Amino acid sequence: MKICVFLSAADLDERYTRPAREFAELLGKGGHTLVWGGSESGLMKVVADGVQESGGRLVGVSVDFLAARARANADEMVIARDLAERKALLLEKADAVVIMVGGTGTLDEATEILELKKHGKHDKPVVLLNTAGFYDGLRQQFQRMEDEGFLPLPLADLVFFAKDGVGALAYLEEWSGLR
Repeated sequence: MKICVFLSAADLDERYTRPAREFAELLGKGGHTLVWGGSESGLMKVVADGVQESGGRLVGVSVDFLAARARANADEMVIARDLAERKALLLEKADAVVIMVGGTGTLDEATEILELKKHGKHDKPVVLLNTAGFYDGLRQQFQRMEDEGFLPLPLADLVFFAKDGVGALAYLEEWSGLR
């Protein structure tokens, strides 16, 4: 399975890097392909290293202004013109999406992917990996949106919240028929 992972390129502490590495190793050992922003820094590097060292493939989609930070030894690297093209290519190249911890860029990617799914532009599973409760507030906000009628379909049809990488991958493998 080709799994797009949206996540931070920032250097983060062990509370986030350890679970990210564990998830990456599960992907690699499972023979999955990581589709990611292509960066060779921060949490993006941690995940790419873990997938590659565990036998998985790497498909990166960087962007012109970040091309100097792109991973040189990815199995495939595409350089997009801008962030909009990058997001479209990441989704196009993936069978499923996992959203890990991140900043405004990750939040932008997450909401766009969910908006596209809401409007039927894709039917790929989307998992929010809620490491250390990072997305508890967002989950609460989404629940309020559902409860107050802002979502045209149930929240559970849009996104699955996983507390760890094992749960995230199990959900995706079940969805894809691998389990």
